[in-house]
Amino acid sequence: MQKKKRVLITALVCCFVSMFSLCPANTLAASRVLKEGMSGNDVTSLQNNLRTLGYLKVNSTGYYGSLTKSAVQKLQANNGLESDGIAGSKTLALIEKLLSEKTASRGTSSTEVLKEGMSGSRVTQLQNDLKKLGYLNVNPTGYYGSLTKEAVKKFQKAYGLTQDGIAGNATLTKISQLLGTTASAANVNASRGGSRSSSDYLVSWFGGAENIFKIGDIAEVYDIRTGRTFKIKRTYGYNHADCEPLTAEDTKIMKSIYGGEWSWERRPIIITVNGRKMAASMAGMPHAGVEGAPANTYVSSRSGGYGAGDNLDAVKGNNMSGVFDVHFLNSRTHGSNKVDSNHQNAIKEAAQWAAKNNF
Repeated sequence: MQKKKRVLITALVCCFVSMFSLCPANTLAASRVLKEGMSGNDVTSLQNNLRTLGYLKVNSTGYYGSLTKSAVQKLQANNGLESDGIAGSKTLALIEKLLSEKTASRGTSSTEVLKEGMSGSRVTQLQNDLKKLGYLNVNPTGYYGSLTKEAVKKFQKAYGLTQDGIAGNATLTKISQLLGTTASAANVNASRGGSRSSSDYLVSWFGGAENIFKIGDIAEVYDIRTGRTFKIKRTYGYNHADCEPLTAEDTKIMKSIYGGEWSWERRPIIITVNGRKMAASMAGMPHAGVEGAPANTYVSSRSGGYGAGDNLDAVKGNNMSGVFDVHFLNSRTHGSNKVDSNHQNAIKEAAQWAAKNNF
């Protein structure tokens, strides 16, 4: 009798093990309950998914604020869940289900991998999608060349995918999820005359833009008044981004925007980082550094009238001594720790311009 019981218990255990082994990994993965006031990569992922499903209309920041809570409440209310604004296991499972349905309905094919050297209508579609998402800046040709490969690699890097430049199932699925929101937004914009909301470009610095444009990241600056662009690198800063032109040519372009003379004048700009476009403001005065001295060493005199101190000049060979300021929504100055109204006005001007021109 005892032997039969042991056999029965063993069989039940094996059954349970088999059942769990058949479950998808993401179903079993332990996810913490997300709610207002929390932050992290899982919050960013939640916000990206809410955007894809059309419930969140602002950029993902990684901070679970009132807008994210409201979006979760709408999702819950529309799908028969308790509308508490807390993303628990039921809500997260619902989101996964809705995303799977959206991906399936869009008809993403997993049978064909797209890569360099290929051509055809599917390559054209991929190029159109990459252009909509801001990763490809040339017109679609139908040929998968080096520019398309680089665009795919940038997209993969932005979403934590393998950066091989090959558009396989994981890459195409992620593009499909993102374009679920893009397509619906395009329909709404068409009914409103084609304009986007300025809030699409306004990203709060603390907990948002500071994590999108991290120290060491390279970005493209678009000056909305001249249409000129140049590349920069964020090298320092905590209350706002302290940046440096990437090359001597970038410094030349930046200086030309200011009429050939460095100035503290605030200028409205759009910053593009890994495909993310954000409204910002720059002050064109190099300061706090010496081009000819090693970075972070003590120097007796620094650019911009700054006296002795650490040399804030990390990018060498760009013909500029020190850094210049780039501010975002709600960012602060380093000296006074205050929000600069002139910078904030320029940021809003940039956001309004970008929305009007669907930049």
